[in-house]
Amino acid sequence: MNFDITAILIVILAVWNIAVFALYGIDKLKAKRNKHRISEKTLILVAALMGALGALIGMSTFRHKTEHAKFTLGVPLLLIVNIAVVVAIIILF
Repeated sequence: MNFDITAILIVILAVWNIAVFALYGIDKLKAKRNKHRISEKTLILVAALMGALGALIGMSTFRHKTEHAKFTLGVPLLLIVNIAVVVAIIILF
């Protein structure tokens, strides 16, 4: 894989995962303040769309969604899938 493409991929994934991390923090804050929440479907979707690392770190940092099996099991599984996709992209290009 060309270094420029790899660097761009890393930056995009880093920015996206920071955004996903922030989304989990925002939802936790909204939960504490009894405000309109971000749907669980959205939180899982952003994790599935290459944001599982940010989601997992957000869950741990904010102690958010840590008692829901679909998050405690699903997000780590999505992280494995996210890693496999990145490895496949690197191998193919």
